[in-house]
Amino acid sequence: MPSLEHAYACGDGRRRELSAPRLRVDTPERAGLDRTELGRLVRGVRGLTTGEHPWAAGVVVVAGRGPVIAAREAAGWAVRYGSYDPETDAGVELPPAARVPMTVDTPFDLASLTKLFTSVAAVQQIERGTLGMDARVGAYLPEFRAAAEHGITVRQLLTHTSGLRPELPLYDCADDTARLALLRAEAPSGEPGTYLYSDLNMLLLQFVLERVTGRALDALVHEGITRPLGMTATGFGPCPGAAATEDQRRPWAKADRGMLRGVVHDENAWALGGVAGHAGLFGTGPDLAVFCRTLLAGGQYGPARILGPDFVELLLTPPGLGFAVDQPWFMGELAGGGAAGHTGFTGTSLVLDPATDTFLVLLANTVHPRRRPPDSGPRAAAATRLARAVQGS
Repeated sequence: MPSLEHAYACGDGRRRELSAPRLRVDTPERAGLDRTELGRLVRGVRGLTTGEHPWAAGVVVVAGRGPVIAAREAAGWAVRYGSYDPETDAGVELPPAARVPMTVDTPFDLASLTKLFTSVAAVQQIERGTLGMDARVGAYLPEFRAAAEHGITVRQLLTHTSGLRPELPLYDCADDTARLALLRAEAPSGEPGTYLYSDLNMLLLQFVLERVTGRALDALVHEGITRPLGMTATGFGPCPGAAATEDQRRPWAKADRGMLRGVVHDENAWALGGVAGHAGLFGTGPDLAVFCRTLLAGGQYGPARILGPDFVELLLTPPGLGFAVDQPWFMGELAGGGAAGHTGFTGTSLVLDPATDTFLVLLANTVHPRRRPPDSGPRAAAATRLARAVQGS
């Protein structure tokens, strides 16, 4: 277990350390990046919103190296469609005057990027000694009898090795009592210790965190991460100015909610009131760049420290605690040297690469006006351009 020599600087009166450089917008050359390759990255992102069948209605990209943001670009629309027409398999476009252009500061439904914040909140408690990495969930939540009986651990939740199935239909339960009963009774469907990506891991982790701290997850994320880092545009919804997501209707979705904007897309997170360990956060590209820069700087941004360097390393060391590590399918040529990140179902993603001190935030509303089979090719292509920009610098 790493030492506890590093203290937070979150406005709670504890020791502050020397400031780490804050992000600034500057030229590719000042970031140590090749201008030509970075230009290709930006042009490629712009092209994702064009054509008869665009990858997304709108896209935001923020990329950089060290403390320098070398690319900030928005393209397309935050709101383009009023509904989805299943007869024509196309979106019903709003009149031009009713559409909302995408901007760099448009908030997005971050979907599963929420898991990264839940994971950081958990590692903060591990650093403080209030949560044991290899402690059994049943030690904190004895009423979650199935998890307790099968010896599921905190580490297994963070690494998606608990054996829990990907999700449960909490959105079909009559009320919170029924949802909680379903979660408490859920036993692993796979062999514990083997990888099986599951939203349920982060839901259980949320309950553990709330039990050991006596604080709700949204408060833990705000007080321990977004407030000290100055991420004022990041938080759990509702978020009225966010990019629109889906015209959510059965049979393609799991609930009939209509065109969604500013309320969480994930049906289970919605059923749980919008605050969940696996989904529910809204945020912007510039805010996520701060989050990436903080981790690349060993847990510190400006005067604020949210984790000690040893615990950031613990978070990002393969297989990663909440973070995916070296996944070429969305990291492109950044993968292979310890790059870490995640994707979100609504079209969001981020990658940070400690080896080159680079980061890439690519946010898109790919589910607007309705969900499609996932395609991370554009994410991988953008990450590859960033990797080549480093190689050519």
